Amino acid sequence: MNIKQVFELGVKMGITADPRGEVKVKKYLERTKKEYEEMKDKDKEYFDEDSLVNPYADSKIHFADQNKEVKRVLAGIDIGSAEILLASQLSERGKEIDVVIAHHPIGQSLADLHGVMDMAVEIYEANGVPVHTAEKLMEERIKEVGRGVHPANHYRVVDMARLLNVNFINTHTITDNLVNNFLTDFLAEKKPELIKDLVDALLEIPEYKQAKKQSAGPKLFSGGPNHRVGKILLEMTGGTSPSEKVYQAFSQAGISTIVGMHLNEVSNKKASANNMNVVIAGHIASDSLGMNLFLDELEKQGIEVITCGGLMRIKR
Repeated sequence: MNIKQVFELGVKMGITADPRGEVKVKKYLERTKKEYEEMKDKDKEYFDEDSLVNPYADSKIHFADQNKEVKRVLAGIDIGSAEILLASQLSERGKEIDVVIAHHPIGQSLADLHGVMDMAVEIYEANGVPVHTAEKLMEERIKEVGRGVHPANHYRVVDMARLLNVNFINTHTITDNLVNNFLTDFLAEKKPELIKDLVDALLEIPEYKQAKKQSAGPKLFSGGPNHRVGKILLEMTGGTSPSEKVYQAFSQAGISTIVGMHLNEVSNKKASANNMNVVIAGHIASDSLGMNLFLDELEKQGIEVITCGGLMRIKR
């Protein structure tokens, strides 16, 4: 496989696992294409044509010889200047790294992080939240996140990769979709009745078990261990955390338990005020699970995987 094919495999897997369903993702891409076709020429200059085939604005090829054959990758949750330098040093020392794969966004994918967040509207609607409520809440949050990431020095690490000639991509929502899909099937099979049963079930997954040994495993943020689980909503994909205002809408829609990667204090208080249970599975463990599902597929293609940047490598 070359670098372009590696990334395309990731996009394909992300679409297959997308909680909206493949049909809705296809419609999303069709709308994007229509918007592009209706643009004035002066606006098309600034349009990212990758978005015509890749629905995940926070996942990109940042710098690469896309036709380069991939025999070995360096993969991590967070890739910064140190990891790019590591890749260069490994290559110089005879262990050539053909491409670095980050999970978290950098470069344009960080600047466009808010571009994937509208997927939450359809996820919330499917879980009983009225679409007009979901749209209003997400519109506010998308603008907030967009303002938050706008002033960042987006291209600092990408520039270093370019200067050292290190091929560089990232797979954020792509692999978040994979963990979301994995946990949906896993919890549907386990059918935990009580919150403590839910936490115990998560600890059967190697990434969460390892994270608990490192003091970052599944943790009950709101509710009680003997509370009934009820209806679960997974918050494992969609760019970043939603607005703290959504928890009232969730409760009114009959959702009893949130299982997420992370939660800020304001949102936790809002969830608690609406009598919801919140189980935080663990951020890096969840990211690792999603990345591992993708990296397993690369290994099936004969690609060697080296990990760094906090990634807990578990093979399945």
